[in-house]
Amino acid sequence: MAEHNQRQGMTLLRELLDEAVAGRGRIAVVTGAIATGKSHLLYGLTEQAFDQGALPLAATGSRAERDLPLGVISQLVHNTPMMEQHRAVTLGLLQEGARAELTGDTLDHVDVQIVDALCTILLELSERCPLLVAVDDAHHTDRASQLCLTYLARRIKYAKIMLLFAAPDHHAHQRSLLHADLLRQPHCRPVRLDHLSAEAVARRVAERAGEEAAGRFGAACHELSGGNRLLVDALLEDFTSGGGPGERYAEAVLTCLHGTDPELLLTARGLAVLGEPEGVARLVGRGEAATARALQALNRSGLLAGGRFRHDGARAAVLAALDPGDRTDLHRRAAELAHDEGAPVAVVAEHLLLSGRASDPWALSVLEDAAALALRDGGVEAAIEYLKLAWQGCGDERRRARIATKLVRAAWRINPSTPAGHLAELTAALHKGHLGGGDAVVLAKALLWHGHVADAKDVLHHLRELDGLDREGLAELAVARAWLRGACPSFLPHLPEASPEEANSAAHSLGVSRRIESANALVRALTEAPRPETVAVAERVLRGSRLDEMSMDTVESALLTLTYSGRADRAAPWCDAFVEEAVSRHAPSRRARLSAIRAEIGLRTGDLAAAARDARQALEIIPPGSWGVAVGGPLGALLLAGAAMSRHEECLPYVTQPVPEAMLETRFGLLYLHGKARFTLTAGQAEQALRDLRLCGELMALWRLDAPEFIAWRVDAAEALVRLGDQEQARLLLEDQLARCDRRSRRVQGMAMRVLAATGESRHRVMLLRRSAELLQSGGDRYELARTLFDLIQAYHAIGEYRRAGMLTRRARSLAVECHADGLSQALSPDGEHDGDAAGVQPILSDAERRVAALAADGYSNRDISAKLYITVSTVEQHLTRVYRKLNVSRRADLPAKLVGGQV
Repeated sequence: MAEHNQRQGMTLLRELLDEAVAGRGRIAVVTGAIATGKSHLLYGLTEQAFDQGALPLAATGSRAERDLPLGVISQLVHNTPMMEQHRAVTLGLLQEGARAELTGDTLDHVDVQIVDALCTILLELSERCPLLVAVDDAHHTDRASQLCLTYLARRIKYAKIMLLFAAPDHHAHQRSLLHADLLRQPHCRPVRLDHLSAEAVARRVAERAGEEAAGRFGAACHELSGGNRLLVDALLEDFTSGGGPGERYAEAVLTCLHGTDPELLLTARGLAVLGEPEGVARLVGRGEAATARALQALNRSGLLAGGRFRHDGARAAVLAALDPGDRTDLHRRAAELAHDEGAPVAVVAEHLLLSGRASDPWALSVLEDAAALALRDGGVEAAIEYLKLAWQGCGDERRRARIATKLVRAAWRINPSTPAGHLAELTAALHKGHLGGGDAVVLAKALLWHGHVADAKDVLHHLRELDGLDREGLAELAVARAWLRGACPSFLPHLPEASPEEANSAAHSLGVSRRIESANALVRALTEAPRPETVAVAERVLRGSRLDEMSMDTVESALLTLTYSGRADRAAPWCDAFVEEAVSRHAPSRRARLSAIRAEIGLRTGDLAAAARDARQALEIIPPGSWGVAVGGPLGALLLAGAAMSRHEECLPYVTQPVPEAMLETRFGLLYLHGKARFTLTAGQAEQALRDLRLCGELMALWRLDAPEFIAWRVDAAEALVRLGDQEQARLLLEDQLARCDRRSRRVQGMAMRVLAATGESRHRVMLLRRSAELLQSGGDRYELARTLFDLIQAYHAIGEYRRAGMLTRRARSLAVECHADGLSQALSPDGEHDGDAAGVQPILSDAERRVAALAADGYSNRDISAKLYITVSTVEQHLTRVYRKLNVSRRADLPAKLVGGQV
């Protein structure tokens, strides 16, 4: 059968109509796939019929009227101009034929006279005026009308009548009595329309939107439509409105489907649910052959290519148009079929998720397995959804508690606060005996994270009452014991003791030995001086670790072991690699925890800007309120960086940020106290800083977490004492700190010697500060080195070594700028450097002194300065006394004007 385009088809039909007008009756059957322009062609000819001397009579078949006897013939007759008496006779015949059909008589045998009479009316009318009888959607013609039309078709060979029918070529009705009889007639011509070619699509786009649009969108329009005119026009509208296939395309897809055979619509719905043709027949409950024909017809329509939707927007449109109940049932059926056929659990789980129901044991197992695989591959969000559905559908309390524990672990990766709603349920399940030992340990850690100290202790005590733990419980208990020792030491007494046999069993079960090894390495780093073997263990653990479901604590402990062992330089590349992995695995919670560690690493290398950025990022990914007791880590790091960068006003909101009371029972509380103390110290509040540092020191001693590289609290406390004028107590603290350091703690030794120099006589300061600089140079902390060089410049000034001070200023300023230590870099500004010219050397003020002096020079009173800087009036007076002495002035009116700009 030859294929035609619209122009060729119209030319042929006009020729046939001319022949019919001349007295040679003709029949044309126009077929084609969905939206090939069949109706457009038919109605185009009816509009031209008058010009060619014919009277057009048109009717349209309908699925809704397929059982209405003589419905199509009735449409044709009602459109026929005739005298009233003839119309009355005709209507009578129609009513009589309809009654015969409804009473069960067959028109084939009983009422041929009615058919003959109706056709005779049309034949007689054609003698007065040639007729064009056009029936669109002829595949929906009722049975009685088909008999009339085939009867008429056999009698028009020499009549002035043209019969024109349009029907899709995929429909089963095209092989009906009407279609078969028509094609057998010698005066019948089939006209098959096809979709637009790529070139024709480009021309159509150019006609509607211009050549530029044809160049930009023509190829895509053809690819996504297969040349289907309706889809092409819809796509062009979407494209020219500034987007891709969208609302208009979706509407066109549905228009194509709802105007076609129900079999095709049903098949399309099944395909939309499955996404691929395999299994569609079983899903929709149709035979393979019928489904194959439907898929082939959908391919020809342009909706599909290779048995799949050409664009996800088409599939989404079909799914969205489904009744919610029907969609749920189809996905449930798809899940059952996929499970029975051994499909991957992820495929089955996705259908269960879309069905919204999972109560059968097999469905729960599938969802749990799919969640485990998703977590392994970084699909955290999907895993959470699978576990939520399993939890909702599970009726067994013990299994429901186990699923809830898995859900807590998975949700923790996104936001630690998310699973808080399940904690009460899990606690209740524990008391009912429905929660295993390993899950109870997870619950205790979650409760502790959220600051529920009493509940966490209660869970740990409950573990003592369990009659023996399984291997998983023993493993989790062994890991928890090592983890608590380094993170929350005060909770250790609440854990049940494990026998040596149980400990050995735990260490070799479920691959937890690496987790225990990493946690123990961190404990050594927190309690002892740095050791090479501890560093080696941490790096070995990191080499074998990935951010899978169980390893975050392992990675965290190993990274902190390197950091607190004085090897922040080695921890940095490892941490960066794990941050990238967390990003790729879509695990924001883990990324936030790693960013907090990266901030600590940055502080210990003097990269203040990076430390502040990473700490802020950690607090942005997980808001402070969701960090629980661990908020002390990023908050403390941010305050340390802010103090060193002289960004007090920026960081002030973090000082007032509410923190959980339970935080001070954890290692994170120590980090927070240290950061807060350093911040208040640089703000001039030495007494407050000293109180926080002493509390920090007391807790570290109580928990035996007093390694020098963890928090050198004695150094900062000594600096606070120096500012308060108690050099003797400061010296005692520093001597204690130095005694605790070995040769590997070079960074802490250098920091201690810098402050120790301030407690002694001027003549000894240069020697101590030079030794401090040597130690810090090898220790790798650029910021602390810049601070030492700053003090060394002042020491050189004090003994008149101005040339050495000037030469050193360049290096100190370069370091300060590199570290983004703004206060130091401003104090070391070029205004005070003249390479040894004693007259040009300006005394250097501390950060706090400079802020007070600048406000005083600007006219603020002591009370105003106190309120603006959040310090006491007494502290303001102390700072001004030191400023007057350094600048050799006696009153604020004599302060240099450039202090207002903060340049001295």
